Amino acid sequence: MLFGKRKRIVKRILVIEDEPLTAFDNEVMLKDAGYDVVATHDDFHEAVAALNREKIDLILSDVRLRGKKTGLQLAEEAKKRGVPLLFVTGHPPDNAHELAIGCLHKPYSERQLRKALEAVDEHLAGRKPNVPSGMEIYESPPKAG
Repeated sequence: MLFGKRKRIVKRILVIEDEPLTAFDNEVMLKDAGYDVVATHDDFHEAVAALNREKIDLILSDVRLRGKKTGLQLAEEAKKRGVPLLFVTGHPPDNAHELAIGCLHKPYSERQLRKALEAVDEHLAGRKPNVPSGMEIYESPPKAG
């Protein structure tokens, strides 16, 4: 596209974060960047309910959540449904590359979050992303199944 931005693959984002201030900041940053925040939750069951009722292009999830289930179980559920998940955490699990499209390490800035989402979009489009500092993109997007 000449003199314009590429069409985004990721438009609708589900935010899963157990820290209220971080969840609020993420929601505001994403909306300011032009994304549609489908919902913001801090619990596995609420996240799955949102997956059941909404079209979601990407899940931003912390590993630690309220309740007994964690972001790891959410990543497994998202993978089954073919919904990409980006961990946003200070402590990514050893098997994150099996479950998620990548990881943005906390703490991160608004600029890093925006650049991370651009990288995810490029990766999902099959292009080589420009990965910002503090982020890892795993070689191939997790497949459903």
